[in-house]
Amino acid sequence: MKSSFRFVAVVVAAGAVFLGASDAHAQSKIAVVDTQRAIMETEDGLRAQASLKKIFDNKQRELDKKQEDLQKEREDIEKQRDVLSKAALAKRVDKWQREMMALQGVFVDYNKELQKKQGELTQPIVQKIMGAIRRLATTEGLDMVVDKQAAPYVRSDLDVTDRIITLYNQGAGDEGAKTPTDKKGAASSTPSALTMPQSTPPSLMPKN
Repeated sequence: MKSSFRFVAVVVAAGAVFLGASDAHAQSKIAVVDTQRAIMETEDGLRAQASLKKIFDNKQRELDKKQEDLQKEREDIEKQRDVLSKAALAKRVDKWQREMMALQGVFVDYNKELQKKQGELTQPIVQKIMGAIRRLATTEGLDMVVDKQAAPYVRSDLDVTDRIITLYNQGAGDEGAKTPTDKKGAASSTPSALTMPQSTPPSLMPKN
């Protein structure tokens, strides 16, 4: 569910990882990698997506159930507003509004929890992706590897994303996990945020 789970787009050192200085008179060897796709399509990335989707779906179902209960309560209050005293109606409306505010607080907490979990799952993958990039750059004698999202145009033969994914799955990036990545190298984002609970408050109408 890619639309529901957007993973981190990593731009390394303002869109490029400098992996060696070429001779001033020599032509630089440059490659391009779609870091976001690489993270998502590694074996670890696919497992992380499945794990996040499970958590996301469970949280969303819980929110939906609570909102459904509040919606039923709201409808009951609307039906009873002409038979309840003004004081009794006000008490029920106040209780409903407090419960809705509490549910919206749960929504915020759940999204923070999802964001934290995503960071825990993806940060090791980011570090290992960097290791795979370094391995390929060293092997191929590349001077620079640029993140595809930072380049307005990329010649297709320069794209090494599939090779990075293969190297990662073969364990070539393991050494990357031993070297912490600069915090600026990975921007976390909530995977398609949970649906905010919303409902119109019951009418507070006095009895005729």
